Amino acid sequence: MKQANIILGIDPGSLLMGYALLKVDKGNPQVLLMNVLKLSHVKDIYERLHLIHEKVAELIRLYHPGSFAIEAPFFGKNVQSMLKLGRAQGVAIAAAMQAGIPVTEYSPKKVKQSITGNGNANKDQVWKMLQTILQIDEQPRYYDATDALSVALCHHYQGSSILQTGGKKKLSGWEDFTKQHPNRVSGTK
Repeated sequence: MKQANIILGIDPGSLLMGYALLKVDKGNPQVLLMNVLKLSHVKDIYERLHLIHEKVAELIRLYHPGSFAIEAPFFGKNVQSMLKLGRAQGVAIAAAMQAGIPVTEYSPKKVKQSITGNGNANKDQVWKMLQTILQIDEQPRYYDATDALSVALCHHYQGSSILQTGGKKKLSGWEDFTKQHPNRVSGTK
């Protein structure tokens, strides 16, 4: 049974795939899991794709996320790398779709903008903001894991955007926003 308050975030990669699960309880996001799937030891690309699909399917079976957010590949100069990344993204999306979970894709710039307020922030700046927002002490070994977490948090923010008013009470100003979203304002709880 899917749980609408759990978001599975994926940072796709054919050598290292980041994944994170975020639980949102009464508007407050909490990290359930943040890690990477290491695939560099597997030489066959098709076996890597199989392992990516299996890992995403396993996370879905264990945590029953209600939504799936994935970072879109950015366009680089190496066409072969882009193809591999696109395939990795595709099998992760296929696993979510197979489980009937809605998929949302975010550009790296959108994710960074959502977390830090700066679409050109570096990975360390994103991580520092995640630490502050989610009160995380220990830094993971790979930024791919924190990238996946930032995608999940971006998805939460997009779903609870103050710009969306469908059925929600409209905000009358900054003071009203801080009262309704204390976890999104630095220095308040």
